[in-house]
Amino acid sequence: MTDVLITVSGLVLFMVAVGLLSVLRGPTRADRMMAAQLFGTGGIAALLLVGTASGVEAVVDVALTLAVLAAFASVAFVKADRQTEGEAGKEDRT
Repeated sequence: MTDVLITVSGLVLFMVAVGLLSVLRGPTRADRMMAAQLFGTGGIAALLLVGTASGVEAVVDVALTLAVLAAFASVAFVKADRQTEGEAGKEDRT
């Protein structure tokens, strides 16, 4: 069973690497942020799989901590994007 989990973890990391290309090519900031979220989610999934396969509970704790940080990153991006849009709207009015 451990071999299966490690193999699946490798596949997840490969898919994340493919998704990383979108970070580099994304036409908008939102596209890049979504790709970064994919990167975070895939990394968390890989850590959870490896932690389960190896039996090291600290890896699972790290993965869950990264999940919380990824959620905060999304909120911060949306908040910053709204502020940027608000400033652009003010410039258009003047």
